[in-house]
Amino acid sequence: MGSHAQRQGTFDPRDTQQAVALGTTIMAASFPGGVVLGADSRTSTGSYVANRVTNKLTQLAEKVFVCRSGSAADTQAISSFVELYIAQHQMELGGPVDVQTVANLAMQLLYSNKNALQAGMIVAGGGERGGGA
Repeated sequence: MGSHAQRQGTFDPRDTQQAVALGTTIMAASFPGGVVLGADSRTSTGSYVANRVTNKLTQLAEKVFVCRSGSAADTQAISSFVELYIAQHQMELGGPVDVQTVANLAMQLLYSNKNALQAGMIVAGGGERGGGA
């Protein structure tokens, strides 16, 4: 490990070979036919794993999903608000909304409350125009 001596259980950012066991992993990858979303499944409180089987993917609209990380309460509340607003917007439009509209709404809610939230989210999905966003 070189000159960077370690106590067991501590993280040294200079040690690139050390495994990191903190935080949530969420990801999205688009391809010509759509998008793939993924997330780990553990909920932790500090170093304690409170739940090993948590769903961190939430459907916001038809073919539109969000990956959630950070405070579960914050991300669930934002997801619920977005889902509610999008359902109302779809009724006004008479049809489904596109992914960009859902993502913009989530971004506005998150950014306008950034000092009060501990949340990181990825909004993605497929639409009638094809592909993923």
